[in-house]
Amino acid sequence: RKFLLRYSPPGIILQYERDGQMKQKPVDLLDLTHDVDVEVLCSQIIRQEPLISENRRPALRQLIGRLLDKMAEEQHHSFSLFKVLRAHILPLTNCAFNKAGDRFITGSYDRTCKVWNTYTGEDAFTLEGHKNVVYAIAFNNPFGDKVVTGSFDKTAKLWDAYTGQLYYTLKGHASEIVCLSFNPQSTTIATGSMDNTAKLWDVETGTERVSLIGHRAEIVSLNFNTAGDLIITGSFDHDSRLWDVRTGQCVHTLSGHRGEVSSTQFNYAGSLVLSGSIDCSCRLWDVRSGRCLSVKQGHTDEVLDVAFDSAGYKFISASADGTARVYNTLTGVCMHTLTGHEGEISKVAFNPQGTRALTASSDKTCRLWDMDTGDCLQTLEGHTDEIFSC
Repeated sequence: RKFLLRYSPPGIILQYERDGQMKQKPVDLLDLTHDVDVEVLCSQIIRQEPLISENRRPALRQLIGRLLDKMAEEQHHSFSLFKVLRAHILPLTNCAFNKAGDRFITGSYDRTCKVWNTYTGEDAFTLEGHKNVVYAIAFNNPFGDKVVTGSFDKTAKLWDAYTGQLYYTLKGHASEIVCLSFNPQSTTIATGSMDNTAKLWDVETGTERVSLIGHRAEIVSLNFNTAGDLIITGSFDHDSRLWDVRTGQCVHTLSGHRGEVSSTQFNYAGSLVLSGSIDCSCRLWDVRSGRCLSVKQGHTDEVLDVAFDSAGYKFISASADGTARVYNTLTGVCMHTLTGHEGEISKVAFNPQGTRALTASSDKTCRLWDMDTGDCLQTLEGHTDEIFSC
């Protein structure tokens, strides 16, 4: 019926009708480069994808051209202070954007979550009802119409992102909820807790689907893969675990770290998992076999966060040693060590194109880095205390 573009990671979404229902199927173009032979690529896609016939070649050619144009765009963004938002009465715990970027949320020790309009800097409304710190928050991206909040009161709450209406309170954990996520399809919520378990909840009904039981200490990190059929959990028991979302069974236990796991993430293709640990290392794992593919040991202090870029070509580790290290996923080579912060780096994030990285530090600054050169492009100053989310 229709082609839709996806700029990051590059791909085309096929929208089609089956049994009276609209469905979508992605055609991933993660290997797309400027020197691609467009006609050869079109032929390859048509040959491999039964939904695309030869008569759609002109439209396909045009879409690939638009993706290449977007990749070729020069990026010379520099950031300036837009607004200082002072609405919470106690310190913040986290912040998160929706995919469109027009709204963001903040969680706080004041037991609330606020929804903000990005363009005006005004708070749209406050999500109230938790009885303790609101620690973990998320939009159901890419849709952005729901928000989930996780609290030290042992519950999570599901909200309407446009009205602030409370849909459900998710009760069942025996201790604080410290991490959570929607699956990309926005049908399931995962919550991780200090009670050593993670739970999967049905977005439609607010009921618990399954408990993921097996870790021997707190679960502090969890992420779904792109397909939404696997979830990774990272724990203070030094292990990460891969779980089947449908059955709740543990598929692999990823053992090898000699200290607590601090952060985990899938690559976009869902073939690799990255874990960071306070043992000063990060590890790359093969999802299918559960085997450790490589150990990166360049940091001299705890690794506090890890991230893949959107296509999965690069990954980055952020450390309490005040540096971040950028690696080529395929070769394992350390491309850059990002130095300049005067305190630990607790969070790191790539831009959608994978050309920039942002680091948040206890030195009260964020830094923007060029991924081609490893140079610091800009230091974002103004906070009067440590920054722990970016």
